[in-house]
Amino acid sequence: MKKYVRTLCIGICILICSMGMTAFAAEDTILSGVKIGAVDVSGMTRSEAEQALKNYEKQIGEQTVTLEIGDEQVEALLSDLGVTFADADMIDEALGIGRTGNIVKRYKDQKDLQQNGREFPLSWTADEARVRAYVQENCTQFDREAQNASLTRTNGEFQFVPGTQGLVLDVEGSVNAIMEYLSDGWSEEGTSQIALQTKITEPEGSAEQLAYVKDLLGTFSTSLSSSNANRLKNVNSASNYIDGTVLYPGEEFSTHDMIAPFTAERGYAEASNYVNGEVVDGMGGGVCQVSTTLYNAVLRAELEVTERAPHSMTVSYVKLSEDAAIAGTWKDFKFRNSSEYPIYIEGYTTSDKKVVFNIYGKETRDSNRQISFESVKLSESGSRTVLVADAGQPLGYKAASGGSKGATAELYKVVTVNGVETERTRVNKSTYQGGKRTVVYGVAGDPVLSENLRAAIALQDEALADANIAGLVPPAPPAPEAPPAEAPAQ
Repeated sequence: MKKYVRTLCIGICILICSMGMTAFAAEDTILSGVKIGAVDVSGMTRSEAEQALKNYEKQIGEQTVTLEIGDEQVEALLSDLGVTFADADMIDEALGIGRTGNIVKRYKDQKDLQQNGREFPLSWTADEARVRAYVQENCTQFDREAQNASLTRTNGEFQFVPGTQGLVLDVEGSVNAIMEYLSDGWSEEGTSQIALQTKITEPEGSAEQLAYVKDLLGTFSTSLSSSNANRLKNVNSASNYIDGTVLYPGEEFSTHDMIAPFTAERGYAEASNYVNGEVVDGMGGGVCQVSTTLYNAVLRAELEVTERAPHSMTVSYVKLSEDAAIAGTWKDFKFRNSSEYPIYIEGYTTSDKKVVFNIYGKETRDSNRQISFESVKLSESGSRTVLVADAGQPLGYKAASGGSKGATAELYKVVTVNGVETERTRVNKSTYQGGKRTVVYGVAGDPVLSENLRAAIALQDEALADANIAGLVPPAPPAPEAPPAEAPAQ
């Protein structure tokens, strides 16, 4: 019995010594047989293990994940998504293998390491902010609006054009899908694919709906006879951008949004505009004749006008209050398809210098009902006169140019049934300022008379200026240039 106890004690001592020697030898390093993920950290110190994992993280960051957006794909580097390992405590656990617990547990753990090794699974995470930024920058580019079914018109016949589906990326849903996949379902080996969340939008319209578009609801044309080449180009370009538009019930049309921007690349050139009561050249000058012609076609189709503004001065190609100006984003012509059926807008210029707009749809109005429009001038105002001194002309010289009268007017819609007026409604009221009239006086000659005349000019008093040159024999002035017959604002 004593021999047995002595033997046991000797064995325990040997075990303790063995454990002590092992522990001493590996006190600041990870024991052999330990892995963190795919990284063998055997014999490494804490700092060495940290560096090894950082190197592995960098290696993983060079891998790609395929982001699927409908039928499109984007190959994203994991580093661009801010992918990092999420188990910083694993190094502590690795260092503790074979060191924690009582002496028997330590021995058992060390023996287990020698026989089987130990792998700590490495999990990954991503930077949500970087994922969102990446998705917004690289994946939303595949968003596309649904293209509604439409029509083309060739040789007076309508042809149906089917619509196409739209696709919109759900950014937040896609970010959540990426974060969840990288946290739970991602494998460090091989390629990965993540289907991003999208929403399909269906196009509006069908062949059955568009088959109703066959009746001429409203038409109007204006003359371009006095327009120069640049103005003709602008009117033609703007008309082409509008031509072929299909509006479904309830949809609103913006002329400015359809024809702008006014650049050379889009087929526009410099032509006359109205600016602060003067006629000046500007890119796209003349497009207001397009919006005006369309406005009158819309009135005759009896669709709802939602926005319309007159020009600052009168125009020559329509009656007072029949115009609709376009100016930047603060003046636009808009209307809504207030009918129960789709409509088709046709716009074009003709060889005999006219611009024409036709609106087609389904006619639901009684055939014995007719509409017309009347322009009523309420008042008239004079032009704005500016007096100018010209030292190059002698006293007695006077020449006037430009100038158009201002006016206030109303437009009325008149409805007749079987030739009898049944309704008269005011459509709009418009106010136009007078155009700038320039009067030039010669001031070369007698100093006293010249000074008196200059004083009258400084006061902008035409009557006083005329009185100062009364009795003088004026030289025959050159014939003043006639103002442009047409000078629509842009």
